[in-house]
Amino acid sequence: MSMNDPIADMLTRVRNANSAGHDTVQMPSSKKLVEIARIMKEEGYIDSYDIQPNEPRDILAITLKYGEKKARTIRGLKRISKPGLRIYAGKDELPRVLGGLGTAIISTSSGVMTDRDARKAGVGGEVIAYIW
Repeated sequence: MSMNDPIADMLTRVRNANSAGHDTVQMPSSKKLVEIARIMKEEGYIDSYDIQPNEPRDILAITLKYGEKKARTIRGLKRISKPGLRIYAGKDELPRVLGGLGTAIISTSSGVMTDRDARKAGVGGEVIAYIW
């Protein structure tokens, strides 16, 4: 089965598993999805991620993170730039999610990074998603 937007599929799987209270969620892996999972781990939204070898495609397994009494760490996920309408931001117009409380994931020429890292590096790029 071909997928038009694997990033939106990943975010939807994580959102659904998070609201259902699952511990892990699995999806087909790609380099961009692994980079998004890396950022989510660095920012503290997920516990861990793992790439499991499989045929014909590797599987990306994400372990979700919860607080006390199953309180969700991820409050929201939103896909911004879609295949039908790409959204780009220059270095001076990078978005702030919830006034800096959330994270914007930006795909730049220097790789996938958060909005804070892109501001420090002085680069703009495609705004992939917001997490808060």
